[in-house]
Parts: sequence; structure tokens; C-alpha cells
Amino acid sequence: MATPIEAVRWSPDGRAVRIIDQRLLPGEYVERDLRTLDEVVEAIQTLAVRGAPAIGICGAMGLVVCATKHESMDADAFRAALAGDALTIREARPTAVNLSWAVDRLMNVARAVDGPPAAVLSALHDEATRVLDEDRAMCRAIGEHGAALLAEGSRVLTHCNAGALATGGIGAALAPVYVAVERGRRIAVFADETRPLLQGSRLTAWELARAGIPVTVLTDNMAASVMRDGSIDLCIVGADRIAANGDVANKIGTYGVAVLAKHHGIPFYVAAPSSTIDLATATGAGIVIEQRPSHEVTRPFGTPTAPDGASVHNPAFDVTPAELVTAIITERGIHRAPYNFAR
Repeated sequence: MATPIEAVRWSPDGRAVRIIDQRLLPGEYVERDLRTLDEVVEAIQTLAVRGAPAIGICGAMGLVVCATKHESMDADAFRAALAGDALTIREARPTAVNLSWAVDRLMNVARAVDGPPAAVLSALHDEATRVLDEDRAMCRAIGEHGAALLAEGSRVLTHCNAGALATGGIGAALAPVYVAVERGRRIAVFADETRPLLQGSRLTAWELARAGIPVTVLTDNMAASVMRDGSIDLCIVGADRIAANGDVANKIGTYGVAVLAKHHGIPFYVAAPSSTIDLATATGAGIVIEQRPSHEVTRPFGTPTAPDGASVHNPAFDVTPAELVTAIITERGIHRAPYNFAR
């Protein structure tokens, strides 16, 4: 396969967050260095960096980058500025729990350091690096566990992008595919286009084709007929937040895929790191769903597709009830209902 994708990492000088600007794929491959609070927040909000694990990593590293700007302050002012930056980054996107999880993790480290700003910064940099390294290891473990579900010749349906572009490693939903292919199995992927921003056709298909894995792009309304004609063996999707009962928030349209899979008797798996599990949220009803700008629907990529003045409903995510999920794959293993994620 091709060299691994690094969607988010430290810049060579260690003082910026380097990302692949995913808004430009597949037409252009451009890397950007984020060096300010505004740049970090803008990259997260505009989906230049996206995917729950990746935005968590970006948020953690971004907080370190922002804190560097305050190093010359006295200790109290430094900590106040750090807390303000943390709150701003934490609220950049509301649905994916990894962002708040990563930022809160760094703030806990900052509170535990009894020393000057330089000592806090050093600890924060080390912790953000651990967040990245742990994500890479978690992706590999998800792949190892999930690959057991993929037989020779398996045909997998995906929705949105939960591959290497969405994480710090080889992905979540695509990790089992990558590991199975590494082990010599023939795997084919059907990638839902994933409207309105086409993360399936622009991103999933791009990274799979780059890796030499057969991929077929479907518009979202083709999934049902492809399932009915027997072309799909299983579905694997990612998650932005998983409630304690196993309800799953993922890219809009995931719920529909799960309903179709249930009707056609096709296993429907969710692959995500355990940091995506939110034990404080009992069910999917408690998950805040981000509403995106109307122009993403009416003028995607600058092309008008609806008349001016038309009302638009544009939730970024939907919630799939636990009863439609065959199992949830994390770095800890394959979880089946009734879920007890606290173990």
C-alpha cells in the first residue's frame, strides 16, 4: 500500500499543528500549519480537519500552540488565558465528544502541574503527543479486532469517512479493511457519496484508491438497491459520539443505512475509539446535533442546487438506535448488546 496518510500531526518545528486541508480533496493535496487560536477553530469548524478522533487530536495540539503565545505571562494570567482558549476550542463543534474529551484531558494535566508557564507548556506538549500516539495505536487495535469480521472477498459498505483522514492513524471504520488487505484478503468497498459535502466520494474513495483497494462510489440513494441485489456483505461506519446505551451519532444518513441493513439482514457495525463513548450521555436523545450552514446544501462547492430563499434543514449528524447496531468495534474489542462500556 501507499505511504500512510497523516491527517494531523506536529509541524517539523513542533510549534504548529500540521493538517491536510480536506476541503480541497480530491482535487488538490495541500497541507496547512495552524499557529493561532483563530486558525485552529476555523480549521475545525470549516472541516479543513474533520473526523471525531482527528479533531480531538487537533484540539489538543491546538491548545498547546495557543498556550505557547502566552508563555511570557505571569502564572495566573497564563492559566486564565489557557482556560479561555480551551473553552473556545472545546466549543468549536458540539457533537463529536473527542474534541471536548481531548481538551479536558489537557486541562487536567495543566491543573496538575505546580510550576511556571514553561513547565505547564512542556507537560501539555507531552500530553498532546500522547493523544496522537494513543490514537494511532487505537486505530491499529480497531483494525486488528475488526479484521476478524472480514472474510476473503468481503464487500463492505461505508458512509462518510472514518478512515486515515479522520484519525491520527489508519482510521476507525476503514481500519479493519486496511488490516484485512495487509493480511492478503481481497476486500472491496462501496462508498456512499455522503451528501451534502461528499466525504465518501471525495475522501473515502480518495484514500482507498491511493492505497490500491477497490472502491465503488454510490450516491446515497443507491445503497438500498445495492443491498437488495446482494452486493453488500456488511456495513462499517464510524461514530462521533456513542451514548452509554449504544445509540450512535454519526454523519447524517447513517441512520438510513442502518435501517436498510436491518431490512436486508446485513450486519451493521460501528468502529470508533473508546474516547468516542460518552458514558455521561445515557441515550442518543441527549446528543446535541450540530446544524450546519444552509449554503452547504443550496450551493455545495459554489454551484447552485436549490432556488434562493428555499428553507434548508442541514443537520450534520443523525442518531442510530442501538437496536440497529450489530456490534461496536473499539480498541478494546468487539462489543455487543447489552453494552457495558465501563468495564
